[in-house]
Amino acid sequence: MSDYHTWPTIQAVTPTLCRLLGVSLPALCDSRPLDTILENSQKAFNGLDAQKCLVFAPDAIGNHLYELHPSLFAPVAEVAPLEVSLQSVVPPVTPTCFASMFTGAEPAQHGIRKYDKPVLKCDTLFDALIRAGKRVAIAAVRDCSIDRIFRDRAIDYFSEDYDPDVTRRVVSLLSKDQHSFILVYHQEYDDQMHATAPFDPRAIQAARNNMSAFVDIAEAFDTYWSNHDRIIVFAPDHGAHLDPAIGKGSHGTDIREDMELKHFYGIRKGA
Repeated sequence: MSDYHTWPTIQAVTPTLCRLLGVSLPALCDSRPLDTILENSQKAFNGLDAQKCLVFAPDAIGNHLYELHPSLFAPVAEVAPLEVSLQSVVPPVTPTCFASMFTGAEPAQHGIRKYDKPVLKCDTLFDALIRAGKRVAIAAVRDCSIDRIFRDRAIDYFSEDYDPDVTRRVVSLLSKDQHSFILVYHQEYDDQMHATAPFDPRAIQAARNNMSAFVDIAEAFDTYWSNHDRIIVFAPDHGAHLDPAIGKGSHGTDIREDMELKHFYGIRKGA
């Protein structure tokens, strides 16, 4: 069995997306990009940069699910067939993870080292995109980590009641074709596994709903952005485990269940 501590961390997302989009790295980013993704992009786009990117960031969809319920991920892999194994950051809690994912920096550098939701003052992927003249949208469940920690920037923020509302908003944004980068957040699986257990039928159905939403968004992505060289990414933040003390799902510990992840990339040549 591989030691996940040797895998790239989710910090690799920022330098990978910067390279794909031809954007300079944010100030704190010191992580390497994912070479396999860059190589495939270079071939698909004939050495040119991608024009558009959509990142779907579901909460707590970790390798723990992939190992026991691989069929859940089949629709994701069909949309985004380039699979990479990554580790989360410590502690694997949502605001810390997404801060690292979208700065390319360690928690000690960006400053969110526990479950807290301050507005990040440091340089982020989104700041780098804005400097490059890219229009950015973030669509997320109201008051979640992603909805709060990247505020106070020239971003179009869409705070919605719950996952289906986020999906509808994103499809609408795609149809208008006004943005270069869209970040999408869903949380139903995380909510259900905390309320029940990571593999409770209600949690598994919530994960299935997250996957289905990704497929729906991907269909709109391919319909409305069909003329653009584009990237779609399925990028969860951490996994989950059963806490025997409470009999429910939890996360935040440096263990396989919480730390191991699969990310998926889809590369599309414009028409």
